[in-house]
Amino acid sequence: MKRLLVPLLGCAVLWGQPYDLLLKGGHVIDPANGVDGAQDVAIAASRIARLAPSIDAAQARKVIDARGLYVTPGLVDIHAHVFGYAGSLLPDDTALLTGATTIVDAGGAGWRTFDEFRRTVIEPSRTRVLALLNIVGWGMLGPKSEDDVGDMDPKKTAEAVRKNRDVIVGIKTAHFSETGWTAIRRAIEAGKLAGVPVMIDDKIFTNTGRSSREKLLEIMRAGDIHTHVFNDRQVEIISRFDGKLQPYALEARHRGVIFDLGHGAGSFLWPVATRAMAQGFYPDTISTDLHAASILATESDMANSISKMMLLGMSLPEAIERSTVRPAQVIGRYPELGTLAEGREADIALFELRRGVFAYKDAWKKKMLGSERLECVMTIRAGHIAFDAKGLAFPDWRTAGDYEVLP
Repeated sequence: MKRLLVPLLGCAVLWGQPYDLLLKGGHVIDPANGVDGAQDVAIAASRIARLAPSIDAAQARKVIDARGLYVTPGLVDIHAHVFGYAGSLLPDDTALLTGATTIVDAGGAGWRTFDEFRRTVIEPSRTRVLALLNIVGWGMLGPKSEDDVGDMDPKKTAEAVRKNRDVIVGIKTAHFSETGWTAIRRAIEAGKLAGVPVMIDDKIFTNTGRSSREKLLEIMRAGDIHTHVFNDRQVEIISRFDGKLQPYALEARHRGVIFDLGHGAGSFLWPVATRAMAQGFYPDTISTDLHAASILATESDMANSISKMMLLGMSLPEAIERSTVRPAQVIGRYPELGTLAEGREADIALFELRRGVFAYKDAWKKKMLGSERLECVMTIRAGHIAFDAKGLAFPDWRTAGDYEVLP
C-alpha cells in the first residue's frame, strides 16, 4: 500500500493541473476569432487548450503574468531568407526573438537544392520553416544564376512542390533583370501545375520591356503575391507626377492580387508608404525580407515592421491580422496557423507596446519619428517557451532553491 501512495499522490497533482502553461491577465488579439480584450490562455500538450476571461492559476504547472502585455498568435513572416542567398540568416537566431514562429524562405532554394535546404535548415530548426521554391533550379545564387532562363523549368519545379507539399507553399521569382516576362511566366506556369501561388520580386525598369500595369493586370493571377509594395522599383503604385494611387493597383487588388510589405534593406521608402497608406492602400500582409543587410541597417524584423505600419495609421489589431491570419490564408495554411483557436498548436507571441520617442528608418536611411514601438518579450513555439526577454518564466534566484555544486 505504501508503495502505491506516492505515485497516486503524483497522479492527483497532475489530474488537478490539466494545463502545462497559463498566460494570465494579458490582452489577447486574435483577429481570426474576433478576440480583442483581456483573456487568459491555457496550453496543454503543445496545443491551445482554453481561452477564457479567467482561468484558475492552480490549474497550471507554470503561470506567466501577462498583465500589461499583448498576447497574439505567433507571427507568420512570408518573406525571409534563411537558405541559399548570400545574406541568409539562421531562423532560430532571428525569427523567434521578434515573435515570428513561422517564416517562409523566399526563393533561396530551387528544385535542384531543395533537399539540402530541407535537411540542413527546415528539419533541424525550432522555428517552423516553410518555403517558396525558386523557379531557378539552383535557387538564389546571384544575378548570373537568376537570369538563366535555361534553368527555369516549370515541370521540375512543380514536381518538387508536389513531393514536398508539407513545407513548400508557393513559387518565387526574384531579381530577374533581363528583358521580357520569361521568369515570371515560367514561375506562374509552375504555380498552375502545382496549384500554388507565386511571389514575384522583379525590378521594373523601362529597358526591361515590363510595366507595372501589365504585370498586375495581365500577368499575375488572383492569389499571386507582389512583394515590396512600397518600393517604386518593383511596381509603381504611386504616380511619380501627382503622388496619387495608380488606378490599376486598386483594380489588381480587386482581382485578388496580394500586396506584401517585404520591407528588406532596399524595399521600403517613406515617400511611397506614406502616400499609399494615406490613401487607404495598406499592405495585405506584413513581412520582413529579413537578411543580413536588413536586420541591422533598416531594422526590418516583424516587430519593427509592424511598428512602422502603426506609425503610418494602421491599428495594432489590423497589423496583427496582417501578420497572422492573413498571411496564413495567403499561403494556404489557415486555420493551421495564424490563430489561437482551441486545439491549434500553441504558437504564441507576447508583446509590450512601449511609449517614447523612436526613430524608424527606411531603405534610403531616412528616418521618421514615432511615439510607440512594439517589442516582443516572449515567444512560445509548439507550447514551449523559445524566447523570454524579461525572464517572465524564471524564478528569482534567491528563492529558487540551492544551486548545484559549482566546479
